[in-house]
Amino acid sequence: MTATPATEAPASPGATTSPDAYEPTDRTVPTRSRDRARYDRETVHSILDQAYVCHLGFVRDGAPVVLPTLFGRVGEALYIHGSTGSRPLRAAGMADPGLPVCVTVTHVDGLVLARSAFHHSLNYRSVVVHGTAYQVTDEEECRTALDALVDHVVPGRSADSRPANAKELAATAVIRLDLTEVSAKIRTGGPNDDAEDMALPYWAGVVPVAPAYGTPVPAADLAPGTATPDYLAAL
Repeated sequence: MTATPATEAPASPGATTSPDAYEPTDRTVPTRSRDRARYDRETVHSILDQAYVCHLGFVRDGAPVVLPTLFGRVGEALYIHGSTGSRPLRAAGMADPGLPVCVTVTHVDGLVLARSAFHHSLNYRSVVVHGTAYQVTDEEECRTALDALVDHVVPGRSADSRPANAKELAATAVIRLDLTEVSAKIRTGGPNDDAEDMALPYWAGVVPVAPAYGTPVPAADLAPGTATPDYLAAL
């Protein structure tokens, strides 16, 4: 299902007509390690789709605020949900033209241990999205967004659970952030020790980091005969 925007968002100065990549802007070009930046949609979407939590940054009462939250992607839009009493979600609905935000996600893939303390690092994949968030008011788009949020955590789960009823929809707010001004940044490989440190007697290398899933634990009050779904085994 394709989401229908509830509010027409103005075009970003970073908008691009390229079907394969996002156009770099002053805010998406890193000041350090520019060679690690990526703008192709395939890389950006992959990093977003493999993350469970994003960090939503905005300004509240003149001070910066960053909140960890769940999200979902539908095409070129990110959806973030919360309570209708949430300040940033209310602001996205009241503000004109929306709420300026910055959304980030990060994967840690390895601990990079160098011979010198200075060159210790991480192997990582990250995405930063700048833009203006808008509250979703169209019911069909809201349902599409909520399905995307559930399926983002466990693909296939939205079709295997009761959908939100009218009361739950009324208590839930959803904001949309279009993927227009976007960049990814990736570090891979081993430590970058200085030549004069190579002979030092300290271990150097990479400790891989990867998510691990345990065996699903059924709820104690699960209805008799309810089987563990195949999509959980796929994790």
